[in-house]
Amino acid sequence: MNSLLAVATAYLIGSISFGVLASRIFGLPDPRTYGSGNPGATNVLRSGKKAAALFTLIGDTAKGALAVGLARWLGSGIGLTETGVGAVAIAAFLGHLYPVFYRFKGGKGVATAFGILLALSPWLALGTFLVFLGTVLGTRYVSLGSVLAGVFAAVAGPFILGSGPLAGAVILMGVLVVARHKPNLKRLIAGEESKLRFGKRAPS
Repeated sequence: MNSLLAVATAYLIGSISFGVLASRIFGLPDPRTYGSGNPGATNVLRSGKKAAALFTLIGDTAKGALAVGLARWLGSGIGLTETGVGAVAIAAFLGHLYPVFYRFKGGKGVATAFGILLALSPWLALGTFLVFLGTVLGTRYVSLGSVLAGVFAAVAGPFILGSGPLAGAVILMGVLVVARHKPNLKRLIAGEESKLRFGKRAPS
């Protein structure tokens, strides 16, 4: 019962969209109505409001770290096994992708996955972030950075976390991150993917 409650709670935490919240707080259009339609930090940045994008990034990262961090901290006390913690990680991630509060239409999960990695292994999170940052700085394609970071996490996860359920959760998240970027990959191949730019405002 405790495991089911932990998984359900993690899903609800993951379902909170900080992109939508940030846009309401800063008086911006709903991020699902412009750009990529994705309620993530990159799309919120297209509004031209960097503070809103930063709020989104921190919030989406923090919710993943919070859900898994609490599960690991309380795990032994509430009978939550390593498999249970892995399930919590997946639940928080799926909450972001398919949020119950927003008709199951969410983001691509990159920031939330990073927060989950921080709670599972700071070293794995650091390596994943460096892959993402290096790719974005070198190409200005956030989507490509996200995909390569997802692949790196999935490959490196078992080496750092072992071959247990936590590594399995990381692999699944990596696969889903890549899958959610399928349209971006098609645009990259066609040379039509947008590069990261600053100061571009969203329609009112």
